[in-house]
Order: sequence, then structure tokens, then C-alpha cells
Amino acid sequence: MTRGTREPPGFSDFVAARGPSLVRTATLLTHDHAAAEDLVQTALAKAWPKWERTEQHEAYVRKIIVHEFARGWRRKWRGEIATETLPERPHPDGTDTVAAREDLMRALAGLPRKQRAVIVLRYFHDYSEADIAAALGISTGTVKSHASRGLAALRVSSDIADRAERQS
Repeated sequence: MTRGTREPPGFSDFVAARGPSLVRTATLLTHDHAAAEDLVQTALAKAWPKWERTEQHEAYVRKIIVHEFARGWRRKWRGEIATETLPERPHPDGTDTVAAREDLMRALAGLPRKQRAVIVLRYFHDYSEADIAAALGISTGTVKSHASRGLAALRVSSDIADRAERQS
């Protein structure tokens, strides 16, 4: 067995423990669960050769996920074509949580990739501006401007504005 095919120590345990969280992050970025799983798989494959030299495994894999996403990972493949409406609702009892989440996901999907990455890392994972800057390889000033523009776009997003009007 060659060195590259042997599983690094702790890799399977990490994937089992942190995999769902990584997929959630990727889903927030890609707006597609299947694409998110593929993105996480790609990130794990890239992390594999350097696993034993890395101490902060989760931060390293998240950084790869964000970099792959931001640089247009799988830009040419569009996957399935989404339909206008879903055939059924997960909560037919009228709970609004799922619909609100769907509205937020649509609004996030409308943001440019870097703005979406900044918003996801900042508000869904509580990264500091410095941590986001390091993860994306940009300055903290650029992080601030991406966050500001992203939040402004979310505030005027028709998906979120329509929900606010229905609730008032």
C-alpha cells in the first residue's frame, strides 16, 4: 500500500463527527444539498494528503470548502433544474419555519459568491472578520464591504420582503 492510499489517523472519526456540520455549511453556500455533499467530498479529498500535517482539521476543511465554492467550483455543471414549486410541503400543519428557511436560502442564493461566503461564515458560523479574511484570502476591509453589501441585498430581497409583508 502506498503512502497516499492509507487513511490518515482520525480522518474517519472527523468525517463522522463533523461531516453533517460541513454539509450544512456547504448547503448554505450552494443552495443544493446534493451539490453540497459533492463540495464537502471534494474538500475532504483535497484535505486527505495534508491531514497529518494539519492541526486545525475543521478550520482547514471549511477553508477548502469556501475556497472551492468562491472560485466557482463546478461552475459549468448546473445539475437538476429547480421547479417553480415543490410538490409537497414538509410541514402541512401550517408551520412557517420551513417556508422562512426556503425564503432565506433563495435570498442567499441571489448574492454573489464572495458575499454569500462572508455572510455564511459570519452569521451562520460566527467567524470573526479576521477569520473570514484568512479563510477567503482577502483583507478585513473587503470582508466588511462584502458583509455590508450582502446584508443590504438581503434586506431588499424580494424573497424576504414578501415574507415581511405577509407577516405584518
